[in-house]
Amino acid sequence: MTNVWGDFMDKTDFTDQLQKLKDGELNELTVQPNDFMVFQEAFMDFDARKRVVGAAQKGGTVVYTFEKDQKE
Repeated sequence: MTNVWGDFMDKTDFTDQLQKLKDGELNELTVQPNDFMVFQEAFMDFDARKRVVGAAQKGGTVVYTFEKDQKE
């Protein structure tokens, strides 16, 4: 996966994407198998990681969504 400048995503990019997911700016975050280890670093440091839900897709891709409270 690349960022908006065409560079490969790093931990900071994934941290930003996770925050956007939490804030509702993104509906989902798709992580390709070759990016998973870098994503995992950002995910483990993310304060709301217990509310990030991943669904495995065919080929090893994982699509993450953020589980909101019923009142949100």
